[in-house]
Amino acid sequence: MPVRAVLTDIEGTTTSISFVYDVLFPYARAHLAAFVREHAEQPEIALELDAVRAELGDTSLDNESVIEVLLGWAKEDRKITPLKSLQGQIWRDGYANGGFTGHVYPDAVAALRRWHAVGCALYVYSSGSVAAQKLLFRYSDAGDLTPLFSGYFDTKTGGKREMISYQTIAASIGLEASDILFLSDIAEELDAARQAGMQTAWLVRDRVVDPDSRHPQYVDFTGIECG
Repeated sequence: MPVRAVLTDIEGTTTSISFVYDVLFPYARAHLAAFVREHAEQPEIALELDAVRAELGDTSLDNESVIEVLLGWAKEDRKITPLKSLQGQIWRDGYANGGFTGHVYPDAVAALRRWHAVGCALYVYSSGSVAAQKLLFRYSDAGDLTPLFSGYFDTKTGGKREMISYQTIAASIGLEASDILFLSDIAEELDAARQAGMQTAWLVRDRVVDPDSRHPQYVDFTGIECG
């Protein structure tokens, strides 16, 4: 079926998992406590801290207790929205200060540019916050890639393994789900997207392609088409 839009995951799909785990996560953990203490009174940060308290069902927690919870969630790589939002804001400083650039596979860069050139609309859906997504692509190894994208979605839309999240995204994009191709390295995410009616492509990168897979598998973006 024709593809009119591509919705892509980041970690393990456009970007190496090692970059996320070896660069981004350690940077956020190292700076989280100081960042929260310095900015806790800012409305945007206070809102995220209150969201942590709401998640725990305890509005009496002081900021130091919230910091401890956040550090624990970060160590466990919990996909919890206020943690992801704070990580994104911490990474903003790292990118802006030149501490690192966002890793994007060269094959992904080439494909994204090719698809954009033929009029295919490009979107991102990641468990990382929208702010973090934009930073990675703005400060990527290949330069600013944000002009290629038409929109971004994170866990505020819903869980990535829930069919309704993909239905919500299709409605927001304004296309039939069947017109959208979702790219991911996680089978359960692809299952949810397929249940919502989207087309799917499974990035296996360093693994062997399984011709009997329930989702078409690709070792990189080279063989994936849009348009």
